Amino acid sequence: MKKILYLSFTIIVIITFIFIYLFKSSDIFDNKLRDEMFLLRGEIDTTQQIVIIDIDEKSLKKLGQWPWDREKIAQILLNLTDAGALIIGLDLFFAEKDTKSPAYLSKKYHLKINNIDFDKELAYVLSNTPTISGFYFDFEHNYTKNILPNIPAIFIEKQLKNEFLLNAKGFIGNIPILQNNTYSGGFINMIPDNDGVVRRIPLFIKYNSVLYPSLAFEMYRIATGNKKIVINYSDAGIDSIQIGKQKIKTDRFGRLFINYRGDRYKFKYISAVDIYENRFNKNDIKDKFILVGTSAGGLFDLRVTPYNNVYAGVEVHANIIDNLLKNDLLFRPDTAEIIDIFILILMGIIISFIFYFLGAIISLFLLVTIIIGYFELNYFLMFHYGYIFNIALPLFEIIILSIIFGTINYFLETKKTESLKKAFSKKVSTAVMEELLKHNSTKILEPKEKEITIFFSDIRSFTSISEKLSDPKKVIQLLNIYMTPMVENIILHKGTIDKFIGDAIMAYWNAPVSLKNHADEAVSSAIEQIKLLKKLNKELKNRFDIEIEIGIGINSGIATIGEMGSEGRADFTAIGDNVNLASRLESLNKIYHTHILISEFTFKELQKNYIIREIDLVKVKGKDKAVKIYQVIDFQNNNTNIEFKEHHKALNFYYNGDFQKALTIFQKLYNETDEKLYKVYIDRCNYLIDNPYNFSGIWEFKTK
Repeated sequence: MKKILYLSFTIIVIITFIFIYLFKSSDIFDNKLRDEMFLLRGEIDTTQQIVIIDIDEKSLKKLGQWPWDREKIAQILLNLTDAGALIIGLDLFFAEKDTKSPAYLSKKYHLKINNIDFDKELAYVLSNTPTISGFYFDFEHNYTKNILPNIPAIFIEKQLKNEFLLNAKGFIGNIPILQNNTYSGGFINMIPDNDGVVRRIPLFIKYNSVLYPSLAFEMYRIATGNKKIVINYSDAGIDSIQIGKQKIKTDRFGRLFINYRGDRYKFKYISAVDIYENRFNKNDIKDKFILVGTSAGGLFDLRVTPYNNVYAGVEVHANIIDNLLKNDLLFRPDTAEIIDIFILILMGIIISFIFYFLGAIISLFLLVTIIIGYFELNYFLMFHYGYIFNIALPLFEIIILSIIFGTINYFLETKKTESLKKAFSKKVSTAVMEELLKHNSTKILEPKEKEITIFFSDIRSFTSISEKLSDPKKVIQLLNIYMTPMVENIILHKGTIDKFIGDAIMAYWNAPVSLKNHADEAVSSAIEQIKLLKKLNKELKNRFDIEIEIGIGINSGIATIGEMGSEGRADFTAIGDNVNLASRLESLNKIYHTHILISEFTFKELQKNYIIREIDLVKVKGKDKAVKIYQVIDFQNNNTNIEFKEHHKALNFYYNGDFQKALTIFQKLYNETDEKLYKVYIDRCNYLIDNPYNFSGIWEFKTK
């Protein structure tokens, strides 16, 4: 006991030391985990107050290559102003004179032609429109070009010994005639993290001891009518930016963590050529924040974000303005580092006691629960309260401690047969266990490829259920009550329990012992589990005032099976694309409002008769080929289902691109049955009618 506690204490001290002195070394992992949180959260609504005027491929094709004549830019700004734009921000700058201007050509070549100066025309427009200019800071060279804007605001900053705001060495600004006629300006720099992803943006940069705001912040400041900006400091650096009554929390360097709204085109885009030709709805512009920028690949303003590797830089500015307007900002609290250290110490103590006092299976289950719980806790704190804490190091600590104690536990095992029993006793039936013990355990556990049927089940909205129960003991009790009969049913049908992933169950058939009709056994078990759940919900209703629903995904195919994991903590499991597909099918139940979905590969393997209907032809995330999926409802009866005939008729129209006919049938079925599946297809048909393209019959899912 003492040796284990000493070892645990040593590891905790080392990891805490890493956090304090080598914090940045974990940043890349921490950032990646936080990126996954954004993907897990998905897209959220914007304020609908920001519009992007896009210098896109369509505009370049019609108005010519960039840079355009200044008179075209002027016309765009005039049309936006006439439409009632609240404020216009230029995610671009004009570092050179307009060489296409008649005045420029006349002077250069001594020609007697029209002396119109496009730069003067644009300058006049800039002075008479609510336009904010962009400019660029250089952090590597002392090179300067043109001039910087005079910012019409008062900045109050407490001077500290250490400088925390970023300091620029040089800049590239707009030519004087344009900048001097523009009310204000903001820098358009985007400084990515070490892995190239833009996750935070400085709100201010210093140059020659003068503060300059970002384009997004300056647009927000002017639009909200605030003249005074206060930069608040703590001992650790910059604490927040005070603008009016709003306190904007930043990191110690004055950078704002971007709460991205979603993938590309989350904000309204209007092609620049449509603005130029005055072919747009003025209501889309009136009283809006307008950003003029580009999504064209050839103009090199594309960024990497948590959602996409090809993301228009102008939309990053749009996200920042939207964050400020909605005030749903992300930040690390002043006490974040102290809390992070406390979590490391507490987590180490908990893991040490789990491994010392509990068995391997229970320890594994609790570790998975702790990992998922800690991830979900950080997810909740980040998206509900804006708090950002370190995620990677506590998870790293759990893994390190698990490997060490797992290795110790491994050497405490005395018999191979006992190891085998521990590996499979709760995974398979007694008959299968006896069959396993007849074989050489080494060969059984060796990795190999084999055709299996994989099963995933998951409780719907389990996080909400956990929050309702509030007591962790009740959550565990509920899981035990639910999982016990489900696992028993899988084992009854000669299946193998692979793992419990929080509230999810993974199982497979035809391994480690071969089984005829493994697809039928898996599907039969799934049907029976849905029926068991109806009875089980009565007990859950009485005990916890809760009823649960589950989704099940089943796929058949070749997978790699065998004992995998760390030394001493290995487990017999299955991996491969077909395993992933089964998991994806389980998730799709939420989309289609079904309980059991199987792939075409499992469907072809079935020997028994069931009530089954075709659902869709899909391409799931991570798969290049489309897969036909089916809904399993029950065991076969003798009734002819007219509804299903109509469903398949509508589906054929949908596959062939006849969305109007498909819509008519799906609407009729929905009115008659109120089944949510038909609403899915009604919405999809309406979308495809409104957004026509060369539809192949395949619906592609971009997320898991």
